[in-house]
Amino acid sequence: MRSIVKTFPGVKALSDVTLSVARGEVHALCGENGAGKSTLMKVLSGVHPHGSYEGEILFDGEPCRFKDIRASERRGIVIIHQELALVPYLSVAENIFLGNEPSRRGVIDWREALRRASELLRRVGLDEHPETRVADIGVGKQQLVEIAKALAKDVRLLILDEPTAALNDEDSAKLLRLMSELKDQGITSIIISHKLNEIALIADSVTILRDGRSIETLDVRDPATTEERIIRGMVGRDLDSRFPERTPYEGAADAAPALEIRDWTVRHPLDRGRKVVDGVSLQVRRGEIVGVAGLMGAGRTELAMSVFGRSYGRYERGTVLRDGREVRTHTVPEAVAHGIAYVTEDRKHYGLDLGDSVSRNISLASLGALARRGIVDGHEERRVAERFRRTMNIKAPNVLEPVGRLSGGNQQKVVLSKWILAGPDVLVLDEPTRGVDVGAKYEIYTVIDRLAAEGKAILFISSELPELLGMCDRVYTMAAGRLTGEVGREEATQEVLMRHMTQDTAASTTPSAPSALTAGAASDEGHQA
Repeated sequence: MRSIVKTFPGVKALSDVTLSVARGEVHALCGENGAGKSTLMKVLSGVHPHGSYEGEILFDGEPCRFKDIRASERRGIVIIHQELALVPYLSVAENIFLGNEPSRRGVIDWREALRRASELLRRVGLDEHPETRVADIGVGKQQLVEIAKALAKDVRLLILDEPTAALNDEDSAKLLRLMSELKDQGITSIIISHKLNEIALIADSVTILRDGRSIETLDVRDPATTEERIIRGMVGRDLDSRFPERTPYEGAADAAPALEIRDWTVRHPLDRGRKVVDGVSLQVRRGEIVGVAGLMGAGRTELAMSVFGRSYGRYERGTVLRDGREVRTHTVPEAVAHGIAYVTEDRKHYGLDLGDSVSRNISLASLGALARRGIVDGHEERRVAERFRRTMNIKAPNVLEPVGRLSGGNQQKVVLSKWILAGPDVLVLDEPTRGVDVGAKYEIYTVIDRLAAEGKAILFISSELPELLGMCDRVYTMAAGRLTGEVGREEATQEVLMRHMTQDTAASTTPSAPSALTAGAASDEGHQA
């Protein structure tokens, strides 16, 4: 790709970008959110058609002028977006061949489709039956179905945009192994990722983008290409620390819990025989950042959503206490009225209105405070949004920009701004840095740390153990919907957390002893599983 320039209304997304990928290599693309990585790959794959950008694309030495994504797929270039393009209520086989169905005389040959789908599933290491509905398999397996779908199109250049962002460690490792196998089969790959440890494992080269420009390409096998070196290229400076210096809130250890959950039990919304949250009790004090760790399916998000207005599952029993007093959180407005905010892990579906402006998204949870006689004051709404745009460093041309045009990291800052404006005392943060680059992560960590320093109680859910260790005062662990442990900051390591996260909940129904930080003030009920 030579001298690629791509402009959207009010912003130049790519400016004179050059990218060269060798045949048969795994080439990583790194950069902060908004650096232009996904836009560049959409240009390459025909999502942004020829004529909508400047510059040229050469594939196998031949110029390419793709008018749409099907044109690029005919050349063997296939992109798998971060938001998976699968139809949940169709079968695995139907998804693999959607728009590309094997047929005889214009009629779909389902026997051939199932046979080929079985071969492709074996090739990517999946033992699912091809007639299984996509909705009935996990996200990790869905990612492998997407790759099988690409292989069905005789892929020669596979583009993966944040393929492991929503996967647990086991599924991520499986996907990375598959990429190595595809490389051995002669398939070239471009991977966009913020997980620098994965790049070190899988990539041959890495190209760094910053502010819509290509900065440099590094050989990953060179000992000089360290994570710190890549970060310096991404953010334009040395990042002395991945996490801000944690200053504990004065009096947090002796304070009464700002949020306490007792014996919280919720059943699956469809399968009533299955408990997704089973007898969970926990506490968060003012000024504390308390983590929740667990593997995929442990029940962390189910716990958070069910507490926040019973937004998930079928409530069975349990109580929520605010400052020692039982409160009703049967609906989202009730939870918000009691000072509880929830930053969802799925910002695109549950956290934002992608078609509306930055200012309107920021104000959504606080319209009453911005209204006069029942009418929202648009001027005040924009003034407040502009303040958050500056203080949160939201990269947008102005606050009237549709939030759907922002990068993932900047969208996440908008979600945080929305709930900070609402003035909650308790924030439940569910994967608050998913799909966010290291520079933007640090900015979000700083905001979270500042909120804790102001006396907010923060429940921090994350799949990244280093993140929990770097940010939290205590960490609860979950497995199969139950609490399996509670670990203080001083005792917490990745090994200790993983041991609790993989604990057999049938063998032990009580979490480990409370940490020294909480032993004195915690009530007995707060530590029952």
